[in-house]
Amino acid sequence: MSYSPYFNPDMETLSRLEIEALQLKRLKDTLEHCFNGSAFYKKRLMEAGATPDKINSLDDLRRIPFTTKQDLRDTYPFGIASVPLSKCTRLHSSSGTTGNPTVILHTARDLEQWANAVARCLWMVGCRPEDVFQNTSGYGMFTGGLGFQYGAEKLGMLTVPAAAGNTLRQLKFFTDFGTTVVHAIPSYAARLYEVMCERGIDPRRDTKLKILAIGAEPHSEDTRKRIEDMLGVKAYNSFGMSEMCGPGVAFECKEQNGMHIWEDYYIVEIVDPDTLEPVPDGETGELVLTTINREAMPLLRYRTRDLTRIIPGSCPCGREHKRLDRMKGRSDDMIILKGVNIFPIQIETILMQFKELASDYLITIETRENNDAMTIDVELSDIFIDDMSALQRLEKEITRQLHDEILITPKVRFVPKGSLPKSEGKAVRVKDLRKTF
Repeated sequence: MSYSPYFNPDMETLSRLEIEALQLKRLKDTLEHCFNGSAFYKKRLMEAGATPDKINSLDDLRRIPFTTKQDLRDTYPFGIASVPLSKCTRLHSSSGTTGNPTVILHTARDLEQWANAVARCLWMVGCRPEDVFQNTSGYGMFTGGLGFQYGAEKLGMLTVPAAAGNTLRQLKFFTDFGTTVVHAIPSYAARLYEVMCERGIDPRRDTKLKILAIGAEPHSEDTRKRIEDMLGVKAYNSFGMSEMCGPGVAFECKEQNGMHIWEDYYIVEIVDPDTLEPVPDGETGELVLTTINREAMPLLRYRTRDLTRIIPGSCPCGREHKRLDRMKGRSDDMIILKGVNIFPIQIETILMQFKELASDYLITIETRENNDAMTIDVELSDIFIDDMSALQRLEKEITRQLHDEILITPKVRFVPKGSLPKSEGKAVRVKDLRKTF
């Protein structure tokens, strides 16, 4: 059967001028909605002199104050809502392990639009109604479960809501149901392959897998390529966050050269995380997003803390929606060691270049004799080197490259494959054991 390359041609084929005209209209509508429906935003906008009548261009967006995660916690649970609770049909929230969770409300229309956005993402990479979609994300408050579920259903695929964990059951579903499309976080995709090898399952021979949607964890290009080689799939990077709705915010197309952010849903800014001033396209900074297609709980200039950049130029796929580079990390997850700013993704990028290493690693920061020190435990791959001098040379080369990248000399330790702790959720990559007084 012949299909259009676009799930929503009206929105996916807009020119830059058309996108910006639509954004301005939706921004003004959103501001009116927030001003009239949210006491929180009405106060903020009036104090900043950024009432709806004062916003007449996209450049005027900078007059609007930022919204932060702390704002969501301070107004917990529903203080930023722009509609009465009676008009909401679902909420999602973060874990709230360090205080009040962040809660986002959705109306029925919000949920419908969210499903459309996820379906658009999946369609863009080749998913069609004939496919079988298996979701390995947790359901419930975590948005990766229901977000992908409703988007896959909207597209028309047969869906397998397998949820997180129980890897043997996941593999049985792959083979029994003919799964062709999977959503998984990168660390779990690697775990799936490990168990396949243990069970003698060849993903190319024994499954029909062809497309993998990966996200939720920052990961390097080498990690993506390794996953593709292991599973025999095309792996497409996905970006989402519960404050924006969840998955469906931005997604790679088949070109795999950046994630198209749906600008009919969001206005994107990249700012310097220290000065909060905008940075030019191509320069890394903090991602700031404004929702312009949401009823229950619009967020204005939300500081995501994610570090990325807008990729300059046009995409060969023809879509003019801006492209975000893969997430470098988070400004609030940065490791500061001996005055040097380090992001875990920098370390992963080096490690994944070595075929002798597996995918799992753990960075430990601790204080030794009044000095901070970094240790990196990394699992060896199946290409085991039973030669102590060769292992020493490998350790020396990895340490050298890491020093060149992060300007710190860590201690690198090789551990047997499968020995590092495994998690059904996001992989724990950093343990900071330094004592603070």
